[in-house]
Amino acid sequence: MECKHVTQGFSSVLDRTKSLSFFNRFGILVSVYLCPDKWYDEGVMRRSIKPIVVYFFFLLVIGGLIFSDHQHRRQEEAQVDKVDRTSQASDVEKNKVIEDRLAKMTLEEKVGQLFWARVPDNHQIEDLQSYHLSGYILFGRDFEGQTIENMKALTNRYQAASKTPLLIGSDEEGGTVTRISSILDTPFQSPMTLYQEGGMEAILSDTRKKAEVLKSVGINAGLFPVADLAGDSSAFIYDRTIGQDAQTTASYVKQVVEELQKNKVGSTLKHFPGYGDNGDSHTDIIQDNRSLDDLRQADFLPFQAGIDAGADSILVSHNILTKIDTVPSSISPKINEILRKELNFKGVIMTDDLDMAGLADFVSQDEAALQVILAGNDLILGSSYQTQIPYLLKKVSSGDLTEERIDESVRRILAWKYDLGLFETSQ
Repeated sequence: MECKHVTQGFSSVLDRTKSLSFFNRFGILVSVYLCPDKWYDEGVMRRSIKPIVVYFFFLLVIGGLIFSDHQHRRQEEAQVDKVDRTSQASDVEKNKVIEDRLAKMTLEEKVGQLFWARVPDNHQIEDLQSYHLSGYILFGRDFEGQTIENMKALTNRYQAASKTPLLIGSDEEGGTVTRISSILDTPFQSPMTLYQEGGMEAILSDTRKKAEVLKSVGINAGLFPVADLAGDSSAFIYDRTIGQDAQTTASYVKQVVEELQKNKVGSTLKHFPGYGDNGDSHTDIIQDNRSLDDLRQADFLPFQAGIDAGADSILVSHNILTKIDTVPSSISPKINEILRKELNFKGVIMTDDLDMAGLADFVSQDEAALQVILAGNDLILGSSYQTQIPYLLKKVSSGDLTEERIDESVRRILAWKYDLGLFETSQ
C-alpha cells in the first residue's frame, strides 16, 4: 500500500511539472524528498511513508527522468538530422537543375539573363525571344486601362514566349510607389501610413494581401521592402520608409521578408547602402559623405535583418559614397564587397534603373552595363538592353569580361527563379 501511495504521489508531482526543464523538475523532486511534510499538506504524499521507501522511489524517479530526458534529446537530434538531410537533398536537386540549365545555355542566353528590363513599347514578345531577357518589370503605364484578368493573360503570354521562366516584377512599396493600385478598388497604402495606423499587424496584413494580388496577375517579385532610413522628413526617400529608427525598421524588414517567403513572392531590399537624408538620384548625381562606420551603426542594420531573414535580392542605389568609393554604388566593387563579405549576402544583387541621372550622367549606358557586372552585381535594370547586350558580348570576345564571371551571376538568378517555383510551373 505504501508503494502504491508513493508512486501515486510522485506521478502527481511529475504530471504537474511536465512543461518544466529537467533541472527544474529535478529540483522539485529534491524538495519532495527533503520536505515531505510540505507535499503531504498539498495532498501529494503521506506522512506515514517511511524514509527508506521515499528514498528508493526518489532514486527510481530521478533515474526515469534522466532516461526520459536522454530519449527526448535523441528524438530532437534525430528530427534535426532528418531536416538537415532533407535540406541537403533539396539543395542537391536545386543545384542539379541550375547546373543542367546553365550547361545548355548559349553565351547569348546567359548574357540575356543579366537583364531585367522595362517592358518595351513595341516587340515585347520578340525581344524576350531575341535577347533572352531574364524578365520584365511592369510600370504604371503597363496597367493603364487593364483589368486583373487582362494582366494575367499578358504575363502568361510573356512566360509562354520565354525559354527560361521569367521574373515578372513591379514596384509595389505602397503609397507613392505602387503600380497595380491603378486597377484596384483600394490602393495600397505606404508602410509609414500602415504602421502609424495599425503597427506591424497592419503591415503584415497588407503584405499578405499584396502578395495575393500580385500572384493573381502573374507577378512573382514585388521589389520591396524599403530598408532605407531617413531622419529628415524633407528627404527624398522619407515618405517611402517606415519612418522609424534603425531597430524598428530592421524588425519591419525582417517580418515583411518572411511574409513574402511564405507566399512565394520575391523580396528586394532597397536601396543599399541606404539613402539617408540625401537627394534624388533619379534627377541628380548624389554625393553621400557619410562614413562606413556611420552606415554600420544604423543604415546597415535593416539590410542585415533582411539578409538574415532570407531576402532574395538587394537593389543598389546610384549614390556615390565618397568615403568608400569615387563611383556610384551600383558600379562600385567596394560596395559589392561589403554586401558579399561583410553582410554575407548570397542572393541576387541588382542595380537601380540605369536610366536614372545618378548613373546616366556619370557614364554611358553601354559602359555602365559592363561596369555593373565587373563590380560583382547580377541583374541590370533598365531599357537599353538592345545595345548593352551586344556590347557585353563584344567584351567577352575581347577578353574584358569572362564567361565564368557571367556564369556566377546567372547561377544566382536561376537559383532565385528556382526558389520562386518558376521551374516547376514551366515543366
